[in-house]
Amino acid sequence: MSWIIGVDVGGTFTDFHVYDDESGELRLHKTPSTPDNPARAVLNGINELASGELDLARVGRLSHGTTVATNALIQRRGGKVALLVTEGFRDLLEIGRQIRPHMFSFQQDHPTPLVPRERRFEAAERILYDGSVHRPLDQGAIDRAVDQVRDSGADCLAICLIFGFINPDHERQLRQALQAALPDLRISISSEVQPEFREYERLSTTVLNSYLQPIMGSYLGEFEDELTKLMPNANLGINQSAGGLMTPERARQLPIRTALSGPAAGVVGAIDAARAADLANVITLDMGGTSADVCLIRDFEADVAYDRWIEGYPVRLASVDVNAVGAGGGSIAWFERDGLMKVGPQSAGAVPGPACYGQGGTEPTVSDANLVLGRLSPRGLLGGGMALDVAAGRASLAPAAERLGMSIERTAHGVLGIVAANMVRAIRTISVERGHDPRDFVLLPFGGAGPLHAVDVARALGISRMLIPAAPGILCARGLVVSDLREGFVISRVTPLVPETMADIAANLTDLRQRAETWFDRTEIGVDDRQTMYSLDMRYIGQNYELQVDLDNGEAQQPDLAVLAEKFFAAHERNYGYHNPDDPVEVVNLRVTAVGHLARPGDGAAPGSAGAGAAVAEYERPVWFDGEAPLDTPIYDRAKLAPGQALAGPAVIEQLDATTVLGPGDKCHVDDTGNLIVELAND
Repeated sequence: MSWIIGVDVGGTFTDFHVYDDESGELRLHKTPSTPDNPARAVLNGINELASGELDLARVGRLSHGTTVATNALIQRRGGKVALLVTEGFRDLLEIGRQIRPHMFSFQQDHPTPLVPRERRFEAAERILYDGSVHRPLDQGAIDRAVDQVRDSGADCLAICLIFGFINPDHERQLRQALQAALPDLRISISSEVQPEFREYERLSTTVLNSYLQPIMGSYLGEFEDELTKLMPNANLGINQSAGGLMTPERARQLPIRTALSGPAAGVVGAIDAARAADLANVITLDMGGTSADVCLIRDFEADVAYDRWIEGYPVRLASVDVNAVGAGGGSIAWFERDGLMKVGPQSAGAVPGPACYGQGGTEPTVSDANLVLGRLSPRGLLGGGMALDVAAGRASLAPAAERLGMSIERTAHGVLGIVAANMVRAIRTISVERGHDPRDFVLLPFGGAGPLHAVDVARALGISRMLIPAAPGILCARGLVVSDLREGFVISRVTPLVPETMADIAANLTDLRQRAETWFDRTEIGVDDRQTMYSLDMRYIGQNYELQVDLDNGEAQQPDLAVLAEKFFAAHERNYGYHNPDDPVEVVNLRVTAVGHLARPGDGAAPGSAGAGAAVAEYERPVWFDGEAPLDTPIYDRAKLAPGQALAGPAVIEQLDATTVLGPGDKCHVDDTGNLIVELAND
């Protein structure tokens, strides 16, 4: 059992990164996604790999990034949820924070609550802020809750009681009674989904988790059954939004943790590629068929965000800090009522796909524009395995060209300019708006369309250097292969940072460390493969939001007031440009992240043997770079590029999973691990 498979389900393609831990052999594969049932594309790809003489009985691990949770929220096809809250809080889900969803739009409203008012029930109980019971939960209240949930016809239930994160006894009593009476009911309780303060966010997260449980349970149940038939010896890991894998059982319990698993896998893969190239500070650009995700990485670490919005609903969960924009190869070009052309966020997706795919699509997309300009090969994608129709691509752009009074090529160039501007704005959000100069970073493009547009994006941001991994179109799948098992633990206690509270902070960290050790033992992680990371969420008293302050093992074992204060001041200075050492500080949450390290593949990326000098082009074709006239451009096969070789733009570098475009004057060389290092020409 030596094969490790990473499989990432995208909007257009499902990607496979397959590695033999014994021989070092690497196989890459792509197959069209099946939006109606994502598992079908995964199973199709596995069967295609098996037909290529991959012995599935020797597969020891399959790591899976899934979009099931995200798609269920987009399409509103989760379970029929009931909600049980403390008496008097029935409408909290609808009241929320009383913040407009869009600052400048009085018409835009929050999405409809996933639980209608007739399925929201109240339990006669009350726990106070210190965990003491103000109003006991008696048997009559429990029986009434059971009857109400049974009569509602719900197939899943969310339980979120006031201060349930401090004292979960009432939530657990209600769950126990409801499970005994309704054994088929799927139940989420807030003290297990996310035991943190901020009532509305905890409630929303618990409701979303419950809403997703039926569909995730059904998906994973069927998927595991089919997978066991194909690969009887493989362990299945499901990727989480914070990066790292969890077991299928855990994913069924906490499906909300998978809502952003695809972008997280890409960031893990990008960090792995950056580390191999010894480039500590990079900005990622993951452009696929539907969207583009960007992330800022400093010192090989990506920030973790805890407050996110998914399809209009607030979520309080750890996730890699990724900013997404509707800019992908399938993004559709259209005209706003003001007569200006827009690109995205609407996408042609996998079905029918861009017009040039020849599957019935007629609207102009980014892929059609790239094909018309010669940036994509007329031979098609996937090494020629997926034909592209140039005539259909031109026909899709013709109405827009006529409306603008431009040539089709000039119109196509405008489409690419707009989609690049969309991605530039997304990168400015995570860099310039947070005090980081993007010129101090290396751009790391990946995804099927990332390297195709990276030069335009980098040049607009003033970035002079790019790192393009050996298999950029399948980097998310590689991220899954190099991911470890991960579990987070949190205690939410608002505690002033004063000498008298140091013992409480130390005791809570000890409690979290013991929980992590229990998890390590349960998942059978060897002692040498265990890693425990500590952090505190801290703020000045009176602030609304916290900063995460990381602690090393010694600082967590014996917390010191002066050390914790100085670390918080440094974090505040780094994020806001100032700090006041005289203002009182408090700890809000204490966190421990447990990581179980799994076997990691080597680079396995260097193509061919070492070479030197200039690379040799396969042929030339006309490519438009400025929209006015084409240039005869050398076309290179990346599989034939060897470490040490160099080339200069204009150039197009083609491979199975992606296409890289270099502008006139850009320089590129292949490093020792097969990465392309691009130096952009100055304007």
